[in-house]
Amino acid sequence: MKRLRVAIQGERGSFSEEAATKLLGPQTSVLPCATFAAAFSLVRGRRADRCLVPIENTLAGSVHENYDLLLEHGFWVEAEVNLRIRHMLIARRGVALRNIKKAHSHPVALAQCRKFFARHPKIEPLTAYDTAGSVKMIVEQGSTDAAAVAGRAAAAAYGARIVARDIEDDRENFTRFLLISRAARQRPDANKTSIVFTTKNVPGALFRCLATFALRDINLTKIESRPWRGRPWEYLFYLDFLGRPEATPGRQALSHLAELTSFLRVLGCYPRSRLR
Repeated sequence: MKRLRVAIQGERGSFSEEAATKLLGPQTSVLPCATFAAAFSLVRGRRADRCLVPIENTLAGSVHENYDLLLEHGFWVEAEVNLRIRHMLIARRGVALRNIKKAHSHPVALAQCRKFFARHPKIEPLTAYDTAGSVKMIVEQGSTDAAAVAGRAAAAAYGARIVARDIEDDRENFTRFLLISRAARQRPDANKTSIVFTTKNVPGALFRCLATFALRDINLTKIESRPWRGRPWEYLFYLDFLGRPEATPGRQALSHLAELTSFLRVLGCYPRSRLR
């Protein structure tokens, strides 16, 4: 069987690669990209079968860029996976914690470890584009006084050493990732649907849209508003609900919603990923 080629943002050993392995298995062929846009472009150009991107974190909130890219490319959400984020302080082998003067990582990761840096004021946090990429950098540079904040997989990927474990401030730190494909694919066990819509800016408009789900006892798990590019002060609403678009409650709700909106699109229907 052909190995699935999955584009991710970040280097090998990143949290995105961990999420891909958790969702699809270790046989997955991961294609690292410098940006989210590059990962989507690989799928667009058929150089990747899928891309896997973070869409929200329980502490940092939504990854707005990926909402915009999903709509821009017209792709389909095929699956989701929740990954527990555990931050490690990682250095080259032979480097001890007492020797470390700076720690490189993505700004979100550094922000999630503020208490650790408060306890170790001699270590200066320095921002970088990627967690695993920071580990790769300090290993390649042969740094003896620098470390990186990343996951366990990054230490293994680059032959580095974990000098401090679980340094994040909050243990309830999870990131939700979406598996994106070019064509619409719905798995038999799909039970969660993502949509995007816009409505007129008139009193009660959003209330009436949301009521189409409440009237049918459909549970909403997420709602996010994003500016509609090219239309100042107009917004797109991204919404997730439990159910399938073709099942009676979902079908009726979407039909009713279509009457109240000027734009409505189903982004995908996929199996819900439990938090733990």
